[in-house]
Amino acid sequence: MKINRREFIQISGAAAAGLALSSCAGKGGMFTPARDQAKMLQIQDAKETTTICPYCAVGCGAIVHTANSGKKRAINIEGDPGHVINRGTLCSKGAALRQLAENDQRVTQPMYRAPYSKEWQKVDWEWALTRIAQKVKATRDGTFEARNAKDQVVNRTMGIASVGSAALDNEECWTYQALMRAIGLVYIEHQARI
Repeated sequence: MKINRREFIQISGAAAAGLALSSCAGKGGMFTPARDQAKMLQIQDAKETTTICPYCAVGCGAIVHTANSGKKRAINIEGDPGHVINRGTLCSKGAALRQLAENDQRVTQPMYRAPYSKEWQKVDWEWALTRIAQKVKATRDGTFEARNAKDQVVNRTMGIASVGSAALDNEECWTYQALMRAIGLVYIEHQARI
């Protein structure tokens, strides 16, 4: 069978029109099973929350879908297409963010290992936070300098350093920096610069 170019375009157009009409024909349509399955998607009724990936200093945006029924658990995490940095893409670590939140092996309670001990023990949050506050205060009090060698007012402690997190936004970084400066820290760093 010999077909010229004009006849090929007419046949192709008729085939495309027929395919389009068959997909719109309701129950007997070609794409109906796919549409029905899309309605049953796990994330259809899930709550969407935007967040920042905590792994590196790039600060990629992610969307977390949490189930509305029962426990508030992350059921899906994907890149945020509206985020200015990653535009919906995630690296392999970012793509596995759900495993960070939904992991049976994840430590959810503070653990303490006494000096020279080989065993970790579970402690409650109040004890852990009180212990950290006591250690920070003791170190600050022990290393605080009100004046330097030239008798200039410096009000600093050289015995504590701080490294911020890539998961903090600008406002959180400002608050964190203000707290560290109020304590008298000089060595304040951020993961993005390391």
